[in-house]
Amino acid sequence: MKISKFIAILGLLLILKGGYGQDIVFTASAREAVSVGEQFRLIFSLNAQGAGFRAPALKDFSILSGPQQSQSTSMQMSNGQITKSVEFTYTYILQASREGTFTIPSASITVDGKSYQSNPVTVKVVTGNAPPPQQGGQQGQAPQGAEVTAKDLFIRAIPSKTNPFQGEQIIVTYKLYTRVPVAEYSITRTPTTAGFWLQDLNKDNKKLNQYRESIGGQEYVVAEIKKDAMFAQRSGKLTIEPLELDVLAQIQRKASRKTFNDPFFDSFFNDSFLGSTYQNVKKTIKANEVTINVRPLPVQSRPGNFTGGVGEFNVSAVIDREQLKTNEALTLKFTISGKGNIKLVENPEVTFPSDFEVYDPRTIDNITASPTGVAGTRSFEYLIIPRNPGKFKIKPISFSYFDLSSQNYKTITTQGFDITVEKGSGAPADGVISTNKEDITYLGSDIRYIKTGKIELLPIDDYLFGSLTFIFWLIAVPIFFLAFLIIWRKELARRSNVVFMKNKKATGIARKRLKLAERYLKQGKDEEFWAETSNALWGYMSDKFNIPRATLSMDSVNEALMAKGVKELLIASFIDVLHNCEFARFAPGSKAQAMDKIYQQAIEVITQTEEELK
Repeated sequence: MKISKFIAILGLLLILKGGYGQDIVFTASAREAVSVGEQFRLIFSLNAQGAGFRAPALKDFSILSGPQQSQSTSMQMSNGQITKSVEFTYTYILQASREGTFTIPSASITVDGKSYQSNPVTVKVVTGNAPPPQQGGQQGQAPQGAEVTAKDLFIRAIPSKTNPFQGEQIIVTYKLYTRVPVAEYSITRTPTTAGFWLQDLNKDNKKLNQYRESIGGQEYVVAEIKKDAMFAQRSGKLTIEPLELDVLAQIQRKASRKTFNDPFFDSFFNDSFLGSTYQNVKKTIKANEVTINVRPLPVQSRPGNFTGGVGEFNVSAVIDREQLKTNEALTLKFTISGKGNIKLVENPEVTFPSDFEVYDPRTIDNITASPTGVAGTRSFEYLIIPRNPGKFKIKPISFSYFDLSSQNYKTITTQGFDITVEKGSGAPADGVISTNKEDITYLGSDIRYIKTGKIELLPIDDYLFGSLTFIFWLIAVPIFFLAFLIIWRKELARRSNVVFMKNKKATGIARKRLKLAERYLKQGKDEEFWAETSNALWGYMSDKFNIPRATLSMDSVNEALMAKGVKELLIASFIDVLHNCEFARFAPGSKAQAMDKIYQQAIEVITQTEEELK
């Protein structure tokens, strides 16, 4: 039976191969009539895999969201021939803001190197209630009656421990449970964690941990979408607020007709690989609130050199040499290694001989965040310069921490070091910058440094009072004071003009944001890059033209630039960059090239716009 099924599937795939050659169709659709203030969908559909989607200027409507990309596949069999169709959709949620009849221009997309354009769409906006849409609803919506229940899709926040000690590491895992396919999800509200120091454990993981789990006799697919290591900074009852998600679930649409009735083929055609059609259903879900009861660390047995370490640690200390000459430098490196709140541990107290000049330690962290928690090493490097010859001893270094396994304080001590210093030439070592002599009071003796250099002497009975210099400053000071008052009042009047100041600082603020975006670009931080680039573009328009951020849209940007006489080509470029930024920000797949390209475009349009407005 298995062999016959395999042969049947293989035969169908061979027949299916001829069904892919189809004409490319790129269409746009929307409701013909809507009312003022009503939200509606604008959907661009393509029956092939495309690239470089370029949306039209939607200046007559407010863009609430989009473009959201989705894919559906369907298959039909008629007269022994199997045809398969694939549909990619780009969906906008628009809102009509004024009455009238508006035409949405064509969008464009590239398929196999050839460009295609969609049809223009005409939408009539009326006051009052608009005519209902045609039977069947809009494309891309869930069919009537389709619903994702709380038993089909939910999220849980699961802490590894609910009664830790202050400073102890706990791991909170956010698990998404689902019995329906999920196309995409986005975190709309991150949990507030007042009283905790937090480390994201999934930040560097490109792939989510997924597995199956049974709850109440039902099997769920589980994805760990977020995992945080948390360290309580105070004792008592602390609350982790719920995390919220917007999830785009897919509900399988039943076939409208069948050309044959066979149990094997029914199962075959319902397989997701061979073309079941799905409808997207958006659902907002919220995790549970988590309460953590944090126990304080014991006070009675706390060592005096305790610096806040909680976990499992070890220490070591090394020096780069034991023999040197005066004014040469040596380095002492003290390293703490282990698992726990190592990033919050402060440098220990080290006792050095008074003849040593010691600089503030340099902290070096080699700490990793993995699904099992935070661990690694933290090192403190001390630069030491002996100023006098002799034999010296650096005392052993003690480090105290709270050990979780025994729930007691532990103290670890390193070895001490014997240092032999010979008399040198008296010149500081190359590459070492010493402090000024005036900054050092004592160096192993009670003799201060003697000031050297030329001493300036003044003649006897030479007074400032009554001299020409005194008369000059007596007249000049009131004049300078009056001039300062006049200039200061003008400056206060100018600063009180909020619109003027925002306009003046718009370019500088935009450039600062783009510099920060460039830093995120080099570091590969995608989300932070898109947020700063978008803020730079929209913030520039808001500050430059005194448009509230809440009312900013492509339409208001176009009108503001046209009112200032900016060239139409530059206006189109500015709006085009805004479109590309929003699209690339939410589009799936690799965005490395798009990030670099949009960053360069953002700099160019802001620079050219500023030159046009001068």
